[in-house]
Amino acid sequence: MKRFYLPILAVTVIACATARAADWPQFRGPQRNGISPETNFPLTWGPDKNIKWKAPLPQPGNSSPIVSGGRVFITCAEDAHGTRRSLYCFDVKDGKKLWVQTVSYEQLDPTHQRNPYCASTPAADGRRVVVWHGSAGVHCYDHDGKELWSRDLGTFRHIWGYASSPIIYGNSIILNCGPGARSFVIALDLTSGKTLWQNDEPGGAEDRDPAGKWVGSWATPVVGTVDGKDQILVAQSHHVNAYDPKTGTILWTCGGTGDLAYADVMIGDGIAVAAAGYGGSSIGFKLGGSGDVTDSDRLWRAERNPQRIGTGVVIGPNLFMVSEPALSCIEMSTGRELWKHREPTQTFWGSIVCAGDRLYVTSQQGTTLVYAADAKEFRLLGANALGEPSNSTPALSDGRIFLRTAEHLYCIAEKP
Repeated sequence: MKRFYLPILAVTVIACATARAADWPQFRGPQRNGISPETNFPLTWGPDKNIKWKAPLPQPGNSSPIVSGGRVFITCAEDAHGTRRSLYCFDVKDGKKLWVQTVSYEQLDPTHQRNPYCASTPAADGRRVVVWHGSAGVHCYDHDGKELWSRDLGTFRHIWGYASSPIIYGNSIILNCGPGARSFVIALDLTSGKTLWQNDEPGGAEDRDPAGKWVGSWATPVVGTVDGKDQILVAQSHHVNAYDPKTGTILWTCGGTGDLAYADVMIGDGIAVAAAGYGGSSIGFKLGGSGDVTDSDRLWRAERNPQRIGTGVVIGPNLFMVSEPALSCIEMSTGRELWKHREPTQTFWGSIVCAGDRLYVTSQQGTTLVYAADAKEFRLLGANALGEPSNSTPALSDGRIFLRTAEHLYCIAEKP
């Protein structure tokens, strides 16, 4: 595997301690729940309104931007065949490209045309940034672009490609590797990249399983707290697993989801929801227990659902959910749908994010809807079109919205 730098531009030294308070350092935010601690984000924007800066990207992609230590990071392939996979770093203030780190991978690696290479979102801790390029490995850099370590975790092949993102938990990286015949959840040491533990997930396939079904998980791990102790929750095919973050031991599993897991587990107060994609079932369940808790802790199961790629946001007892054709709000404890709304001409793959009493979600057509976090009814507050397709999730940081489209990385901010 060959690695090389593209030209590095001058980097302005920024005090990380100051910037970190407003960071959005991993997929779906600092707590991995899609919720920002801030509230002062723009309500309206467009190609000629409230665009602080935009930076061109060489290829379309489904990954999302993150913000850490005064820098914005995004993954992007350099070509349509995925032979060069990059991590870009931009200055948060003006969009200046600070550096690019590119990994070469010249073997044939299948994916779906709607899931271009570099679908995985990076994760950062203010000093280091970690990226998973699928079969091209895991790579860790400092914020100036110096490579600290890299790991080849082997080949991952699936006809629809890869998309799960790494998360940083303490001094470890947790990653759901797959889908494909080789699928596993792994913890790597953040400092060295050394494997801390690995737990294999059986039943994977590059195409269809022996029963003729497409199977796989593209979900990103989330951290839940049960009886004062952290657990790593991952949506897999047909079930949800809870892993001990120190050892990787599966503490409990709850079954009943569909064959394909795209959305992350959505965690509330003592309960959670897992929603499968491609029409698969969704479940609500209590957190905790030991062994197979399907019969004892599963609260409800909805057999058929719309296609679900993005992840929703939990606010109080309710879940604001996104599916490919519609937005909805459900009661987490029962699965009862409180309302459902379909915006004409808009479909959704990105996840929902929340700031105060507003929810933001970007459509595949590149329009970001802003609507009220109201469990009683859908109330549209703004519809902001950029005219470029997008399958990504916005990052919210320091009053600015960072949004990736098929052509650009945008910084959206209200002008003084």
